[in-house]
Amino acid sequence: VQLQASGGGLVQAGGSLRLSCAASGRTITYYVMAWFRQAPGKEREFVAFSRFGGGSADYGDSVKGRFTISKDYAKNTIDLQMNSLKPEDTAVYYCAASRTFSSDTYRFRSPSEYDYWGQGTQVTVSS
Repeated sequence: VQLQASGGGLVQAGGSLRLSCAASGRTITYYVMAWFRQAPGKEREFVAFSRFGGGSADYGDSVKGRFTISKDYAKNTIDLQMNSLKPEDTAVYYCAASRTFSSDTYRFRSPSEYDYWGQGTQVTVSS
């Protein structure tokens, strides 16, 4: 599976951005798809995940209520709508896919659960 992230950029605090992750190479209907982010000098942080074939989404505490993960089955993409952006949201955002089949949602908050990663897209929020 190849993942290609896009949509990053520079935005003022309070603004919005929409990231998109296009998947190719294999059907990912039953994959868990996620977004992580990494700021300079910090560990990779869980942002959101969703089971591509259905099921509920889960969000990191710092983005809950502001970010929304969604799936476009026709385009085979998974998007991240980011609203009310804050300077602390500044990071490189990565999309990821996991082949693991599990009902344990908490495990998918860990980067180690993911088999495929996109190249990352920079999001910068100015104050």
